[in-house]
Amino acid sequence: MTDQTDLRLTPQRMAVLDVLRAAHDHPTAAEVYERVRRSSPRIGSATVYRTLALLVSTGQALELNLGGGAAARYDANVGRHDHAVCEGCGRAVDLDHPVPDGMMAEIARRSGFAITGYDLQFRGICPDCQAHGAGPARLEGPARPQ
Repeated sequence: MTDQTDLRLTPQRMAVLDVLRAAHDHPTAAEVYERVRRSSPRIGSATVYRTLALLVSTGQALELNLGGGAAARYDANVGRHDHAVCEGCGRAVDLDHPVPDGMMAEIARRSGFAITGYDLQFRGICPDCQAHGAGPARLEGPARPQ
């Protein structure tokens, strides 16, 4: 892993980082590329993809693998936080609610693991998808016989 101070912020790298810092929707690499092209039309997709990998390796961005075969998403908020992910559209939002005091110690005690960190992800249906008919009933599973 490269130290943050080793990263030379070229104009192209700065453009990618600026897009990530301005984003609140956890864009995919393709979305970052499209947004960077608005201010730097000559930038290549390979430069954007390499820059994202570099920003992740230097701790200036997070790569979120949200499961289900979805494309990785990127986040410039590298502070401790978790996410809620929509099962309808793939939208991810930040949650800034740490686990209760003592929970990590209890999980370590019960599992025997020396817990070094965690990534918590809640899955559900976002308000936009709910408004378009993909409501909580979708998550309840098949109807049970009475």
